[in-house]
Amino acid sequence: MKVQPIYTSKILKKGLEFAADNSLLFGATASFILSSFVRSPIILLTPNTDKKNKKYACAKSLASGAVNYLAVLAVSMPFAKAINKIDKNPKKYLQKDTITMLQAGEKSLAKSRRYSFATQLFKLGLGFLLAAPKSALTCSLIPSIMSKISSQKDKKSQVSFTGAYDNGVSYLAKKVGKLINTDFVKNMSDKFHNTNFEHHMMSVTDIFATGTFMLQTLKSKKIEEKRKKPLIYNAALSTGFCIIGSYLLSKVLDKPTEKFVKKFSEINKNSPKLEKYLEGIKVVKPAMILGGIYYVAIPVISTFLADRFGYSKDSKK
Repeated sequence: MKVQPIYTSKILKKGLEFAADNSLLFGATASFILSSFVRSPIILLTPNTDKKNKKYACAKSLASGAVNYLAVLAVSMPFAKAINKIDKNPKKYLQKDTITMLQAGEKSLAKSRRYSFATQLFKLGLGFLLAAPKSALTCSLIPSIMSKISSQKDKKSQVSFTGAYDNGVSYLAKKVGKLINTDFVKNMSDKFHNTNFEHHMMSVTDIFATGTFMLQTLKSKKIEEKRKKPLIYNAALSTGFCIIGSYLLSKVLDKPTEKFVKKFSEINKNSPKLEKYLEGIKVVKPAMILGGIYYVAIPVISTFLADRFGYSKDSKK
């Protein structure tokens, strides 16, 4: 039987492993690429829409993508390394009863959906904790990006913090291990390990981040007053359409995903990293659905509608 290259692709496997090890950074990287090179041009091409409103929406897209990527890069790397240490040597960081409970009869801890839930709770939970400061920073960057909207030079000059992790990783692993040992995390893992947790967590984080951005925009003294409402409506419409659409599309893709997972598992059944790849698929699916809808399908609709909702009757006159 001829095997399709996608099931044995080294690039795909590396991507899935990356998504499993650092789900937050995977999502931020995808968002940065899509917001910079896909969403922004789409916004600027929106027909019958005020040019300056399009530029503000474009500036917001560029700012949020860059801020999200840099903040996540700085914060998530040490946590991802700490959880990797726990993955490799759980007995060193987790109590015996925690391992027994999370393993729940599986051959190894790595194969346990409960353990996967517990670790992803920290990886994706970081995104929720970062949502408010990221949104505030995004809002503050919009005026400066507006002044330089025609020149996009800030690509990779920002990535300068890569060294100082390792000394504190073991300490961080112990702290994360202590939290996983708590009854709260164990009970959460037991109750919700079979839910669509990854998708729910990303959606809640998006809602929280959008709400924070809307408040910051309303309070901002640097953004033109008449541009605030279109910007706020754009953010609200984009997130609302995106989340509703993502759950509908996710439901449609459930069966194709199940078929893919089944065949992928059969072909790679002897791989020691199979469970890691399967965990990665659970992260990649909602991340790509949300990203695809938010950065590709929604921009024209939300920018077009926000432009119309954003003006009062007086301003139209």
